[in-house]
Amino acid sequence: MNIVKATAKYEAWLSQHLHLLDPDLALKHTQMRSAPFPFLRATFYRWAQVWGEICPEEVKAPRVLGVGDLHVENFGTWRDIEGRLIWGINDFDEAWRIPYTMDLVRLSTSALMANMACEAKTGIAAVLKGYGEALEAGGRPFALAEHHAALRIMATARLHEPEKYWEKLRALPKVKAEPPAGAQKAIARLMPERGLQWRVMHRIAGLGSLGRERFVAIADWHGGSIAREAKALAPSACFWAAEGKGTAPILYQKILDTAIRCRDPFVHFQKRWIVRRLAPDCSRIELSAMPKERDEIRLLYAMGWETANVHLGSIAARALAADLKKRPSNWLLKAARAMEKSVMADFKAQGK
Repeated sequence: MNIVKATAKYEAWLSQHLHLLDPDLALKHTQMRSAPFPFLRATFYRWAQVWGEICPEEVKAPRVLGVGDLHVENFGTWRDIEGRLIWGINDFDEAWRIPYTMDLVRLSTSALMANMACEAKTGIAAVLKGYGEALEAGGRPFALAEHHAALRIMATARLHEPEKYWEKLRALPKVKAEPPAGAQKAIARLMPERGLQWRVMHRIAGLGSLGRERFVAIADWHGGSIAREAKALAPSACFWAAEGKGTAPILYQKILDTAIRCRDPFVHFQKRWIVRRLAPDCSRIELSAMPKERDEIRLLYAMGWETANVHLGSIAARALAADLKKRPSNWLLKAARAMEKSVMADFKAQGK
């Protein structure tokens, strides 16, 4: 099955689980053709479909409740219940029971394709070192106030001009139709008090989830703006790749509940909607938004560590460490290169 047919089949399956927005889906297709890295981000369903054939040894690894659609721009910051700034993985739309190696290979492949400045072998080694040392430590979240000074500087570079963030949100177009009742109820549940009046806007964001309904509610509260976003979810593309039809549970809340992390109290899954607080200090971080002096090796090390934080919610560290020990020293770079080649072939085949 080629990439064009796979895309059509996946979107047909997805349309059975949620309402797809045709203009946003068309934009996604345009972005997929723009460059290899956006293509990678937009096509996790294809990755789930082919990676087992390309990386047969990695498929045999122990299974964890994993991220699935992991890449270098699937990280961000949020505030925990103590108000501390936390850094980590912030999107679990495709959470599923997968070999732990899938997350590591996809993260590493994305690093290769994101045109990061560091040498490939060194960068991939940093991912693996971070993952392995997190296993040894039993995991630990990234609270940025007291620790991780370099990462804190990288992660907070975009926080210096919060006015621009709110200007951008307020400039979003208002939705033309009433949002689904489920989305409105989910948003209301995460507002700071009952009875608030809010404006519902249409937001285009992400790539893998582009085409799904996404509503942003903006309200004025105690002298400033607040925002909540509700995004429609479907079962993981991993299920589609394995079964081709049918439905399955959405595991977003489960992975939040089990991972080693300082949870965001303003992220909640309700039926088929994931709702979160939007704010300058609570959003995904794009590599382009980081300062030019970012330390990529340090960043990739942290990403590897955070991946282990998630995996350790569903499996003992010793099981993962034992499997890692058996693998050849170059296994991750080799697998990432193989998947990079596959992604590039699909990217070039889109127009055929």
